Amino acid sequence: MKPSIIHWFLAALVAALGTAQANSAPLETGAAELRELPQEFRLDGVVEATQRTTVSAQTSGQVQDILYDVDDYVEKDTVLVILKDIEHQARLNRATADLTEAEARLEEARDEFNRTKEVHAKQLVADAALDKAEAALKSARARYESARAGLAQAQEQLDYTRVRAPYSGVLTERHVEPGEVAQPGQALLSGISLDQLRVTVDVPQSQIARVREFAQARVELPDGSSLAAQKLTVFPIADPASNTFKVRLELAQGTEDLFPGMFVKTAFVTGQREQLVIPAGAVVYRSEVTGVYVVAEGGRVQFRHVRLGRLTGDGAVAVLAGLIAGERVALDPIAAGVELKRQRAERSND
Repeated sequence: MKPSIIHWFLAALVAALGTAQANSAPLETGAAELRELPQEFRLDGVVEATQRTTVSAQTSGQVQDILYDVDDYVEKDTVLVILKDIEHQARLNRATADLTEAEARLEEARDEFNRTKEVHAKQLVADAALDKAEAALKSARARYESARAGLAQAQEQLDYTRVRAPYSGVLTERHVEPGEVAQPGQALLSGISLDQLRVTVDVPQSQIARVREFAQARVELPDGSSLAAQKLTVFPIADPASNTFKVRLELAQGTEDLFPGMFVKTAFVTGQREQLVIPAGAVVYRSEVTGVYVVAEGGRVQFRHVRLGRLTGDGAVAVLAGLIAGERVALDPIAAGVELKRQRAERSND
């Protein structure tokens, strides 16, 4: 045998031995174990916005401009609608002038009262003169306070010509058009806030006692995760037509991927039960097949179909069928798949 062929054979043998040793390394596993988990009752719910508002005109005036439309997002205190303010501005100017005049009259009456008081102290005028000066001062002060109130009212009416958003949110409906004359109380725009959402669920009367007792629920999000309800509100009266109680699930502020009107799955805690759980990272998803690699004693690997339940929130998932307590599953499905192929190849060679 030529030296080059010998060297190649020895190198291939060393590589094969190294590969076999690497493949024979034990797989890291986790145990399928029983654990006390919440027993849940699942129902459909509807997402609602906690804050739903229709802003209305608080003063009369022609609609001059509508700055935002349906589906626009606006921040709190943003000007939404502008009403013509010519008349309101004129009232404000008149009220300002009235206050200036009342202030001058008050100053004049105060000076007159002080002079009369000094003269009266010297007994140079009668008591009636002092009384008259005092009454004039009180009257001037009253007119001044009335003028101040009139100015504040005129300023407020002018501010009403700028209709602002009561909170940050999205506009959902428009009720007026530019050029229309708005009257006090007339609806202008409607909107909702997406920052604070809740879910409304109709719970059967057979489950309402347990729902009240445990007062815990979660909402499943579109990405497969779930969100715990911050608060449960159970309506005290059942619907006689459906024999269900309305329950509201308050969600955390700023919840994403949910919008008013969406149907979602909810789960109410109604007790505790023992369930089998495994590490969620051990699960393999192949198209519509869900399974795990079970590692038996001696390192023998087997692929097993399983039916899963809910995620526990601590990196584990409940197993409804396919495993028994005590069995061990590979934590690295890729390495387990490679090992399974190697074992199959060994058996076929034998």
